[in-house]
Amino acid sequence: MSISISNPFGQIDISTDVIAKIVGGAALGCSGIVGMASKNQLKDGFTELLKKENFSKGIVVHFNDAQNLLIDMYIIVSYGTRISEVAVQVQNKVRATLNETLGIDAAEINVFVQGVRLVPDNAPVEEDS
Repeated sequence: MSISISNPFGQIDISTDVIAKIVGGAALGCSGIVGMASKNQLKDGFTELLKKENFSKGIVVHFNDAQNLLIDMYIIVSYGTRISEVAVQVQNKVRATLNETLGIDAAEINVFVQGVRLVPDNAPVEEDS
C-alpha cells in the first residue's frame, strides 16, 4: 500500500517501504537508541539487532479503517537511559521528520522496546550478522 499526495502538478505515490526507511533513519538519529529490532522475533531471533540496510524490518507502516497512517517501531535502547524519555524522543523525531520530508502526519507512532544493550561510551555499535 502507499500514500497518495495530490498537488497542482499531479499525484505522488509514496510506498510504505520508503516511509519505513525514513522513519528508521530518524529513529537511529535519537540518543539512547542502539538500533532497530526485528518485529518477528520468534522467526528472526530474539532481539536481533538489525543492520542499517534491514532496519525497516523493525518498522510496520499500516493504515486503520479511516486510512490514517499508523507506525509501529521495534527498538533496542542503550543501557542506563530512561526508556520512556527515549521513546517520547523517538516519537517526536519521527513525527517531525515525516512532516518535514513528506508533508504527512501519522495518527499513531507506537514504540515497542524489544531489548536493552550495554554500549561502552566510545565504542561503535556493533551489528549482529
